[in-house]
Amino acid sequence: MATIAQNLESTIKLRDGNAMPLFGLGVWKAQSGENGRAENAVYYALKNGYKMIDTANIYGNQADVREGLKKSGVKRDDVFLVTKLWKKGYESCRDEFYDSLKQLDCGYLDLYLIHSPSDGHVLESYKAMVEFQQQGLVKSIGVSNFDVDHLEHMKAAGVPMPAVNQVELHPFQKKRELVSYCQQNNIAVMGYSPLMNGTGITDPMFVSLAERLKKTVAQTLIRYSVQMGYITIPKTVTEARIIENAQVFDWSIPDEDMAALNTLPEKSFAWNAIASPWKG
Repeated sequence: MATIAQNLESTIKLRDGNAMPLFGLGVWKAQSGENGRAENAVYYALKNGYKMIDTANIYGNQADVREGLKKSGVKRDDVFLVTKLWKKGYESCRDEFYDSLKQLDCGYLDLYLIHSPSDGHVLESYKAMVEFQQQGLVKSIGVSNFDVDHLEHMKAAGVPMPAVNQVELHPFQKKRELVSYCQQNNIAVMGYSPLMNGTGITDPMFVSLAERLKKTVAQTLIRYSVQMGYITIPKTVTEARIIENAQVFDWSIPDEDMAALNTLPEKSFAWNAIASPWKG
C-alpha cells in the first residue's frame, strides 16, 4: 500500500506534458501578517510532504508563501507553485505576472491561472500568458471559475485551451456538465473549497458520516474530492490539520454513501464568479 508521502507525490499529466500534483495546500484567507499564518502553513505543509501550494495575487500572501518555502528548505524545483491573475488586460497581466514572480522570488511558475472571467479582457490576458509559457516563465496556463460557455468562447477565439480549470467543488457543487466538458477537452479539473469554506465541518449530515467512518469531517469531505478524481487544495493553517488532511488515501467512502452525497442539491459557499457573462 502506498504511503501518504507517496500519494502526495501522485501527479496528473496536463495537456502540455507538465506533471501536476493531485493534492496540495490552498492559502486563501491565510492572510499576510496574521502571526505568520500563511508562511507557517506553507512551511508545515512542505515539511510534511506536500508538493503543491496554491495562492493568488488578490490573497495578498505571495511573499508569505515565499518565506514559508525558504523556511522549509525544500528546493524550488520540488514544489509546484500556483498563483492567479487578478487585474486583467495584456499590460496589466504582464505587470502583475512579474510582480508575482518577484513576490514569490522564483524564476518561473508551475501554473498561472486567470482568476475569473469577470469584467472581460480574458483573451488579452491569456495571450500574454501564452507568451510567458513560450518564454519558459510558466510551465502551464489555465483559468479559474470558468464555465462551459467561457471555455467555448476561448475555443472559438482560437487560443490554446487551458491546461487547468479551478472551480468550487464539493458534495453541494458537483458541476457535472462542466466537469464532463473539461474531461472531454483534456482540461484538468482542480477543486477549491472542499470543506465548503468551513461550513461543511458542522453540517450534521457530514458529521454523522464521518463518525460512522471513524474519520474527521474534514477528512471525509476531502476524501470525497479525492474519490471524485478532483485535484484538491484544502486550506488550514495548523500543522496537525495539515497532516490530518493528507490522511485520506488509504481508505474510501462506501459507494452507497458516495451515491447519496451525489444527490445533494447544488449550493455555493464561495465566490460565484463562474456565473459572470462572457465579455471577451
